[in-house]
Amino acid sequence: MEGRSKRRSCCAIVRFPLLLSLTLGLALPLAQGRSLRFVTLLYRHGDRSPVKAYPRDPYQESAWPQGFGQLSQEGMQQHWDLGQALRRRYDGFLNASYNRQEIFIRSTDFDRTLMSAEANLAALYPPKGQQVFNPNVSWQPIPVHTVPDSVEQLLKFPLSHCPRYEQLQNETRQTAEYINKTTQNMQFLKMVANMTGIQEISLESVWSIYDTLFCENTHKLPLPKWATPAVMTRLKELKDFGYEFIFGLHKRVDKARLQGGVLLSQIRTRLIRATNTSVPQRFKMLMYSAHDTTLVALQMALDVYNGKQPPYASCQIFELYQEDDGNFSVEMSFRNESGKEPYPLQLPHCEQRCPLLKFLQLTEPVISQDWEKECQISSIMKDTEIIIVLAVCGSILFLLTVLLLLVLFRTKSKPPGYRHVSDEGEEQP
Repeated sequence: MEGRSKRRSCCAIVRFPLLLSLTLGLALPLAQGRSLRFVTLLYRHGDRSPVKAYPRDPYQESAWPQGFGQLSQEGMQQHWDLGQALRRRYDGFLNASYNRQEIFIRSTDFDRTLMSAEANLAALYPPKGQQVFNPNVSWQPIPVHTVPDSVEQLLKFPLSHCPRYEQLQNETRQTAEYINKTTQNMQFLKMVANMTGIQEISLESVWSIYDTLFCENTHKLPLPKWATPAVMTRLKELKDFGYEFIFGLHKRVDKARLQGGVLLSQIRTRLIRATNTSVPQRFKMLMYSAHDTTLVALQMALDVYNGKQPPYASCQIFELYQEDDGNFSVEMSFRNESGKEPYPLQLPHCEQRCPLLKFLQLTEPVISQDWEKECQISSIMKDTEIIIVLAVCGSILFLLTVLLLLVLFRTKSKPPGYRHVSDEGEEQP
């Protein structure tokens, strides 16, 4: 099973260009015209019910046939359509019938992503010949791999338990852009809070209101009177700003190393592995079924995000080609509208047909070599804090010592009190 992306050591970074050149060199004599060698796909699940309702929402969970966050029939159809589009695009590259040795499918552990992958595969691999187990059923079971949500570290973003990322988010909240956006929308957010019954709404949480209203509107449920087209437009703008806040807006590269760069690292590793013609290529295609935040995190790491939420069943594509001269190139494209071909995505500072080596060099800055270590707050800051605390405590102890010595000195130097002595030399009572 594809697992959590492995972290490379510093030594591996030094050896990487040499190993890559050796790998590419092995392929040179075998080149016979430009050919597609390997594909990685990342798509968002299809249409779903809201993930939750707001307090005054007339449509609570009972209003939805399968409850909150579940794939709808429209979502199933969207992924059936995507599966057919992928069949047309890769017919001849992929076998017409399912072959477990040429494709691997990985999903997050959510009903909607698992079901989306299954609907997609039903269209990509309709059973033929011996694969038909029932003549009345034009479908066959195909494995979709996953891991429990509690240990998901590849496809669900933002990744948690990362103090450095939280520090970056706190810094983002202090930027002029974030403060100005909050100030400009303060009254609007208060209005939304009042209408929905939510006590506090921020730029970071307003997405859930838009998401709920959007789902209800998509499923032909009447919206409350306050949710006018103008309000919906403004909510959508703030929701899109929320994605910028999570993965960009401030120190995008630093955030990418801790978020989308984790998935990009895995994709890069698979691309490099696919260039080695000296060993049999196990898979032709790697397919990931995930979420809008997964797509945004990855596209932010690549610096190709268009600033808008990826729609249902949108699909990010990486294609590895071997050129006529034996070298390798990467082409990216993005399908964000059903019925239309994916449009090309160009990595900044590289051509559409980006040489693999250049692709790896340009994306290297967002690849973490030790995620756990980089997630920790800088040790320098911790050491500074310790030094300051020790200095303060030492100063207080020094002052207390001086004060104590001063009191003792004054006590010893003070003359004794008056005593009456009788003529007989005996003290009087």
